[in-house]
Amino acid sequence: MDIKRNEDIPLSDSNPQSNSRVLRGTLNMLIMRVVRDSPTHGYGIMKQIEAESGDVLKLEEGSLYPALHRLEKEGLLTSEWRQSESNRRAKFYHLTQTGSTALTAEIANWDIVSAAVNRVVQA
Repeated sequence: MDIKRNEDIPLSDSNPQSNSRVLRGTLNMLIMRVVRDSPTHGYGIMKQIEAESGDVLKLEEGSLYPALHRLEKEGLLTSEWRQSESNRRAKFYHLTQTGSTALTAEIANWDIVSAAVNRVVQA
């Protein structure tokens, strides 16, 4: 899976002090990382990314759900309808074997790219 480096996706406009943006490939990587360990519904994915980022990354449904559908269409995720913790019907996503391979590659690429960006910023 290629990272599209020229398409920024806003994470959240709800906090004007946090004008965070993420590259599409980064959002895909974050989603795949969250569902790697256990099937999770969309709202749970969003909340886990927010919590694990220390509330720096705040996703909006308008970014999350299209990405989930795209990843599912590409065969990187599968989904099933189940009852959520709040006893509501929710679509739970989990990583496929193809998705696991793609996630490993995305993380390796992220390590290289983020290290390179840090070198430039710290220069």
